[in-house]
Amino acid sequence: MNPDLDALKPYPFEKLAALKAGVTPPEGLAHIPLTIGEPQHPPFAAALETLQAHQQAFARYPATAGIPELRQAIAAWATQRFGLEGLDVERQVLPVNGTREAIFAFIQAALDRTRPARVAVPNPFYQIYEGATLLAGGQPLYLDCHAKTGFRPDIDAVPADTWREVQILFLCSPGNPTGAVTPQAEFEKLIALADEHDFIIASDECYSELYLDEAAPPPGLLEACAALGRHDYRRCLVFHSLSKRSNLPGLRSGFVAGDAALIAPFKRYRTYHGCAMSLPLQHASITAWNDETHVRANRDAYREKFAAVTEILAPVLEFPAPEASFYLWPAVPGGDDEAFTRALFAAEHVSVLPGSYMGREAVDGINPGRGRVRLALVAELEPTVEAAHRIRRFVERST
Repeated sequence: MNPDLDALKPYPFEKLAALKAGVTPPEGLAHIPLTIGEPQHPPFAAALETLQAHQQAFARYPATAGIPELRQAIAAWATQRFGLEGLDVERQVLPVNGTREAIFAFIQAALDRTRPARVAVPNPFYQIYEGATLLAGGQPLYLDCHAKTGFRPDIDAVPADTWREVQILFLCSPGNPTGAVTPQAEFEKLIALADEHDFIIASDECYSELYLDEAAPPPGLLEACAALGRHDYRRCLVFHSLSKRSNLPGLRSGFVAGDAALIAPFKRYRTYHGCAMSLPLQHASITAWNDETHVRANRDAYREKFAAVTEILAPVLEFPAPEASFYLWPAVPGGDDEAFTRALFAAEHVSVLPGSYMGREAVDGINPGRGRVRLALVAELEPTVEAAHRIRRFVERST
């Protein structure tokens, strides 16, 4: 077997299961998990109807590039959403089976192991960035996300000599687990840095459509390119998904868009990889990308939850004001996120994810996730509010 497999760290939920092992929660309380970022709102019904209507297309092999109608729907959506001049549907758009698969595959395709192969990632982070880097023979460079940097990567802490070894910079905006949004000016600064040191910017924007202020949608990397007149999107790729936007995580549908010089070899890699999206899923995706009404209703549902939960928890926990995504990132009393998680489960039958499981000790041996927990507000309103009340009760009893 590939010896690089031994470099993979235990997945956060594997560590969480071990942490809770042997703990018996109260029998009278139903379990409420706030751990996995899997949307529990109803999936977009029209997309499922389209899927059913095209089921006979399962009899045909799909092409790696996807059908033209899907690429056109994606390009039209992204152009309108991010104020672009347009996207070349033949050269700048590629459908993928969700962002997780695409992020993993892109790192395998893009890293040049004949020279220093560092991949800069936010810390804490989505574990696929790290695992894919290690399996591609690269070395992660952890960019700490602290309160003092607005829970965004501390770019200024990286010296020029280190940037010259970076081949890919991964961003996640809105961020997982922090919910922080990268301002357009910061995107533009990073584009200049990529030009100076010749690296790729890969922006994971799968939470871009879950934002709390309807008048202030989060900016994106391609939007920053367009503002700079950079309509070839040189060195820049974005990753988008229907999982959160349309509550369709099981559809495994998303896209990669940006620099045609990066899309072309990635498409060639994917042709050999054999990961084309099936035709019924492509048709369902077209229906989803072409509709915004259900997306606005989805945002309204999350706003209602955030308003209720923050009102309950703000008096007892400190957390950054949420801007987007469906996470809260509170600091725990006493600073021991593992002990808090285990004791909360034992007392209230509520599961949360220790922040230290999503981070690594990088600068000065400090894990920037330690002392915080991630709350995924993905369930419907009633159980989410019940979980918030239980957490508050637990904190008030414990302090």
